[in-house]
Amino acid sequence: MAVFTEVSHSEAGALVQALDLGELQALQGIQGGIENTNYFLTTERGEFVLTLFERLTFEQLPFYLHLMKHLARRRIPVPEPQSVPSSATAPNPDGEILHTVCGKPAAVVNKLRGKSELAPAPAHCAAVGEMLARMHLAGRDYPRSQPNLRGIAWWNATVPVVLPHVDAAQAGLLRSELAFQNHVAAGSAYAALPRGPIHADLFRDNVMFEDGSLTGFFDFYFAGVDSWLFDIAVCLNDWCVDLATGAHDAGRATAFLRAYTAARPLAAAERQLLPAMLRAGALRFWVSRLWDFHLPREASMLDAHDPSRLERVLRQRIAHPAGCD
Repeated sequence: MAVFTEVSHSEAGALVQALDLGELQALQGIQGGIENTNYFLTTERGEFVLTLFERLTFEQLPFYLHLMKHLARRRIPVPEPQSVPSSATAPNPDGEILHTVCGKPAAVVNKLRGKSELAPAPAHCAAVGEMLARMHLAGRDYPRSQPNLRGIAWWNATVPVVLPHVDAAQAGLLRSELAFQNHVAAGSAYAALPRGPIHADLFRDNVMFEDGSLTGFFDFYFAGVDSWLFDIAVCLNDWCVDLATGAHDAGRATAFLRAYTAARPLAAAERQLLPAMLRAGALRFWVSRLWDFHLPREASMLDAHDPSRLERVLRQRIAHPAGCD
């Protein structure tokens, strides 16, 4: 999260009143992240988060916002977009949940309780694994479809853009891993992977805990329809590795996978391709962090992520493949 667009108290207050959330009492910009403008809102009815979307369009956003509504109705703890009162219709029972602030698309969601667990134990990983499986199952009947906009087509387009900013060894690794992932994606096992809406960005800072219990997943704005295994791999690459070295943590990974598979057993193709998808997840975020680091956008509050951490994870995943056992 970051602040690219300055929002005044009056502009935020007008939206809060339109949503019948009472008077706006406080407006605070949020530092961290790199995609959207985010503010905490405190109103007479509680605490919320205002997001202005800097890259996603009015045409793309309904997929994300209605997915969050869909999951919330199925008791998956996610921030629920706030709608304009009495705006629900038969074609749109969720009502008007996509708004405009400062000429940009915007949404207001309830703020989740708790805080992120940045040093997770196996129990935290198990809670995330179980909830991720529940989320995948809850999204099976979601009627909207949109591809993962940071999937393999984006990797193919973006790797050439970042190559001039890396050294020869890194460039060689990027090229070879991209070729490997294109080969995997062309195979029959990849085509057989179960698919549906995925979060696609479920890092430690996108999950909340309170008193040791998981209270919710947030930041769904990289979501899309892709393989559930890719979602699992993204989680394992953050929740179940040593951040300093990128090395696999078997204890945390076992806890995560046991909890996930207790709710949704893995298909044969998923077990076969987990090592490749762990590499894919590392490549995706190494490329995006290189892009954001070397080609940044201006923002009044911006905290770019270090690309080298995902490079270390990718190198570890290549050198020491990890499976489902």
